Amino acid sequence: MKSKEAYKTIGEVCDIVGLIDFETGKRKTHVLRFWEKHFNEIKPSLIYKGRRYYSKQNIENIKKVKKLLKEDGYTIKGSKKLLTNNNNDVDSFSDHNIKVEKLTNLKKKIKELKKYLDG
Repeated sequence: MKSKEAYKTIGEVCDIVGLIDFETGKRKTHVLRFWEKHFNEIKPSLIYKGRRYYSKQNIENIKKVKKLLKEDGYTIKGSKKLLTNNNNDVDSFSDHNIKVEKLTNLKKKIKELKKYLDG
């Protein structure tokens, strides 16, 4: 059994951070690969034939990115700005433009949900 400090594979990271398609049960490894292209904070080690191995710090950064994108409703651009300006304390960041963007995205999601529910 691996230690908690051991590097993790892309599949293990998906399990740890909850990137799973709940309908099919498959891991969303493509999401991690996509995020790697957009976030400098996610840089796995490429070892033996290009296999990705993620450190504990990579996993923490992935959790931050997931929270910003999936839970808080930020765009990739907004998330990148937030992480770049305040990588240590995401919750204390208070940039007005980012907050406006987040609110706009939430309103858009609410409108889409209402449209779906009204059928």
